Amino acid sequence: MTNGTMLQGFSWYLPADGSHWRRIAEQAADFAYQGITAVWLPPAYKAEKGAEDVGYGVYDTYDLGEFDQKGTVRTKYGTRAEYEAAVRALQANGIQALADIVLNQRLGADGCEDVVAREVQSSNRELVLGDAQTISAWTRFSFPGRAGAHSDFTWDWTCFHGVDWDDRAKRKAIFLFDGKHWDGAVDRTENANYDYLMGADVDVNDPRVFDELVRWGCWYVDACGLDGFRLDALKHIDRGFYLRWLDAVRKHAGKELFTVGEYWGRTADELTAYLGEERALSLFDVPLHYNLYRASCSNGDVDLSKIFSGTLVERDPVHAVTFAENHDTQPGQALQSFVQTWFKPAAYALILLREAGYPCVFYGDLYGMPNDGNIPAVRELPLLMEIRRRLAYGTQHDFLDAPDVIGWTREGDAEHPGSGVAVVLTDRDGGEKRMCVGAGHAGETWSCVIGEQDDVVVDAEGWATFHTLGGRLSVYLPEKTADALENDRQLHRIARDIASDTEEMRA
Repeated sequence: MTNGTMLQGFSWYLPADGSHWRRIAEQAADFAYQGITAVWLPPAYKAEKGAEDVGYGVYDTYDLGEFDQKGTVRTKYGTRAEYEAAVRALQANGIQALADIVLNQRLGADGCEDVVAREVQSSNRELVLGDAQTISAWTRFSFPGRAGAHSDFTWDWTCFHGVDWDDRAKRKAIFLFDGKHWDGAVDRTENANYDYLMGADVDVNDPRVFDELVRWGCWYVDACGLDGFRLDALKHIDRGFYLRWLDAVRKHAGKELFTVGEYWGRTADELTAYLGEERALSLFDVPLHYNLYRASCSNGDVDLSKIFSGTLVERDPVHAVTFAENHDTQPGQALQSFVQTWFKPAAYALILLREAGYPCVFYGDLYGMPNDGNIPAVRELPLLMEIRRRLAYGTQHDFLDAPDVIGWTREGDAEHPGSGVAVVLTDRDGGEKRMCVGAGHAGETWSCVIGEQDDVVVDAEGWATFHTLGGRLSVYLPEKTADALENDRQLHRIARDIASDTEEMRA
């Protein structure tokens, strides 16, 4: 069995030049070499700010860069034809294409409507602040630029719960429409009921809306040949909706459609409660992200032996998608909790080189981020990904038994010749860890391929002492494997450069 690795195939501040779908297609072969098995693509549909919009201010989910709407045909990332070509390129390289599904809100309406509504308290959405009043709400979505292509469904105020703007009074507040109520199966740890997030809040349980969203989901899968989904903002959407929606779309597609959801809960209890007995999808391991973030900011005062405590990967590894960073946590975003640069290699080792969880690599960490003075790529990340793909197999031995220096090993297996890996890291002074790599490696010399440590020799019982420098990560491989890996990486770089030169000559 091959280790899987997901890639979040974008970061927030990518240039809005319409080239990203083409870039993804060009990078597909490299992704496969690095061990990527699925790419989560950014929202592909037309959003409120047109060609400048990252995609979460959803306007028209049927417009994938095909119609002249919001001042543009293409989206920030390109045209529909380029999107479909990117999907095909990924799949041709054995990589699943996962679509970002954003159904909580709509923005950029085509017109206002007079609606009777009641203002609710921002910090307690169950508390009504006054009598009913007539407001002017941006809730009319008629999509004139699409003119009924793909779907003739139009949206009015009855398709939504509420909004946060009264255009008549030019006043910002949260308004619940008369005759509507916030959904119950949403996050209640914040704001008493966290159904409302932004824009016009979609009433996903209205029968007409539900049927239309199912029709759209089936159309989307068929039109673009999708392999699965990333679901946005789960804590704000009635839990029962996605159970029904996923079931309907999967039955239509006749395949699993791997799905991972973003439920931004900071405890494993919240995430396991959302998964419930159905276990219909996976979830991003938000608690682990915060453990990694705190470790990077603590000046060595975090107990590394508890780095997995209270995480989803500890509680339910089969349904945990682990990550160090994403578009919401990078600098400048609402959930900014950026894992500090010095600890980022260790954070990625903790998700990539262990047996539990499905790791998700962030595009911005792989290629750098064009914001805040151009945040550089994580230099060690491609090698960590390749070690995962080729060598991180077999029985795992954990040595997570000290607050400042931890480690683990993988023995390797017969299916992956030369496999096996030893990892040791610290958030304080340099240290060492005596660890078992398995009797099958007795007498071998192991080399440090990440870090600056001397070779070690495995004793007759399969044990060796592995070292690391202060605040550093060290990764060791069998010496012959390390030599072969470096040779293969050089050959790959040469082949990639030749292919790039050939493409430039053709152009």
